[in-house]
Amino acid sequence: MEANDERLRTPRAAGMAGAVFAVLLAVAIVLVRISVPAGSPPGARIDPGKRWAVQTALEILPFAGIFFLWFMGAVRARVGDAEDRFVATVFLGSGLIFVATMFAAGAAAGTVLDEARSSDFGRYFAYTMMTTYALRVAAVFVFTTSTIGHRLGVLPRSLALLGYLVGVVLLAAGSTLPWSELVFPAWALIVSLHILRVGLREPRRSGSPR
Repeated sequence: MEANDERLRTPRAAGMAGAVFAVLLAVAIVLVRISVPAGSPPGARIDPGKRWAVQTALEILPFAGIFFLWFMGAVRARVGDAEDRFVATVFLGSGLIFVATMFAAGAAAGTVLDEARSSDFGRYFAYTMMTTYALRVAAVFVFTTSTIGHRLGVLPRSLALLGYLVGVVLLAAGSTLPWSELVFPAWALIVSLHILRVGLREPRRSGSPR
């Protein structure tokens, strides 16, 4: 009975955590984008009427990171011993690096609130961390998650293919495609809603026939 309850709880935890992460990160990205547009002239100050948006985004980011870690943990708990050690290591490492770079980008974005000093460095650093580094690491996370889901049969083939497409977009055009930061939370939301709807299928053991 306890094992059956665990099977019910883990997919629900993964789905809920992933959905909350996706929504929080998307909201934070939109708030920063509308408050600190890319390509602003050097020395430009943030509109006083939009300072609240940056502050709100900075308050949201830590919670987005927490729910993302919870999402990772719930997925790994469901896959368990059936996961491939190499792919699982890349999955875990890329997820942790993504959270670290996301937090670094958020901290840099917070410098635009300092009216006493120029915020150019913080603005450029934040965009570089998010669009050049965080999105590329997110692409690796999407690739590995889709690979685990496809190999073990815990996700349908269509979601695995979608993940590979999203990973290519993030990897190849993350720093040049406007609003590309929203691609990752959109993918996370789709996967999470699927998990909430049907759960994670029972993973195939590494020695089982495919």
